[in-house]
Amino acid sequence: MAANIAAPVAARSSTMQEWFGNVRADILAGIVVALALIPEAIGFSLIAGVDPSVGLYASVAIAMVIALVGGRPGMISAATAAVAVVVIPLVKEYGVDYLFAATILMGIIQGIAAILRLDLLMQFVSRSVITGFVNALAILIFMAQIPQLTNVGWETYAMVAAGLAIIYGFPRITKIVPSPLVAIILLTAVAVFWNVPVNNVAGEGKLPDGLPTFGIPNVPFTWETFMIILPFSLTMAAVGLLESLLTAQIVDDLTHTDSNKQRETWGQGVANTVAAFFGGMGGCAMIGQSVINVASGGRGRLSTFTAGAFLLFLLTVLGPYVGSVPMPALVAVMIMVSIGTFSWNSIANLRRHPPTSSFVMIATVIVVVLTHDLALGVLVGVLLSGIFFAGKVRTMFSVERIRREHSAVYRVTGQIFFASVDKFMRELGPESQFDDAAHHVVIDVTGAHFWDISAIEALDKVVDRMRRNGRHTRIVGLNKASADLFDRFALEDRTGLETGLAPH
Repeated sequence: MAANIAAPVAARSSTMQEWFGNVRADILAGIVVALALIPEAIGFSLIAGVDPSVGLYASVAIAMVIALVGGRPGMISAATAAVAVVVIPLVKEYGVDYLFAATILMGIIQGIAAILRLDLLMQFVSRSVITGFVNALAILIFMAQIPQLTNVGWETYAMVAAGLAIIYGFPRITKIVPSPLVAIILLTAVAVFWNVPVNNVAGEGKLPDGLPTFGIPNVPFTWETFMIILPFSLTMAAVGLLESLLTAQIVDDLTHTDSNKQRETWGQGVANTVAAFFGGMGGCAMIGQSVINVASGGRGRLSTFTAGAFLLFLLTVLGPYVGSVPMPALVAVMIMVSIGTFSWNSIANLRRHPPTSSFVMIATVIVVVLTHDLALGVLVGVLLSGIFFAGKVRTMFSVERIRREHSAVYRVTGQIFFASVDKFMRELGPESQFDDAAHHVVIDVTGAHFWDISAIEALDKVVDRMRRNGRHTRIVGLNKASADLFDRFALEDRTGLETGLAPH
């Protein structure tokens, strides 16, 4: 009875802590993130070929909804470039309503992925891939600021330098207010008061001046429409979940806390579906804004909700003032994010870590930076990790040949699977390589494990070859899992019950 009462109390306590355990810092951090979201949401909208309001409304909806239903407190989700680049052909050929329909389907697919526990696939992403992903994003974040630093006057460089000085210097005075927020406010005041000739937010695109409204996409509800949007929705869902789950892992590491990846997967689906009904494009977690949030003191759900709510407030109430924010101030913030995101110790670890791990990390960075495709970079990293792992494990077995008067025992130890079968077959013959080839052979696999049908087929071939060469051959010591696999897939007319299977 006491346990039944304690569980709901503990759940309520955890929820209160996630929302109200860090109120002041969460609110201030959310304000900083909201300001940083504006130029990026506008830029992502332009990438996708839609009105800036589509990216801005998406950021508002996704941030507020994910704060309620997501599994990683303190992580920021909004409209992102990773999703925007996927939908360019869809918008160009069919229009924005098809984008909204595809985003709804994207959310449904992500909900199904949560039910199927596809978040568990993250267990196959190695630390080297995550480090490469982080470093590539840091480089991409910095590269994204370069257009704001080219063909501009000295005033821009001066303001960026001043912004970085404030961001890194102000915490020496006090940490009550996040230094990026201080930098944005001070540089905006300077730019407006002295009319400094630098780019501002208003120059990035027209800001919406009203609240988002609920609407159903104006598309035919037909099978043809479904087949048009399905490929885009699948890609959006996959890219969105990949970036979100990787970012969740990074925030876990930054905050030294754990998160519910299944709930985050479900939350991403709900957030994207809601965003589409309110005129928004698809999105996912944003590592840059998440790092800004954490660096500014944000830890709880309130910081994420504040980012979305304050962004809505900025767009609908303070639009003209927001348009006056100088871009150099936001560039300084993003450079800070880039520096903070990059794993600098990974450079020193290149010499300390195994060469294969370093190669995987560097390959992930190169692919992401060259293609701007996060999913492709991670896929390459995961494949390389798998290949190197298989290559390492394939050598982790040995065969000892023990000669007796009229027999020989092959004692096999280690892991036998598709990558190691060639070496396994070489180690067990042919018998002609031995001058004293035995008439009776025992293959003792007590210390071995057979993982797949390739391994069983190799064992089957070895036994068949030995018998054709006149050797009476038995297999002993198969453990239960290997024996079950052997019984199902070995060729019974060659081995059958004569193998002498012995339980491990």
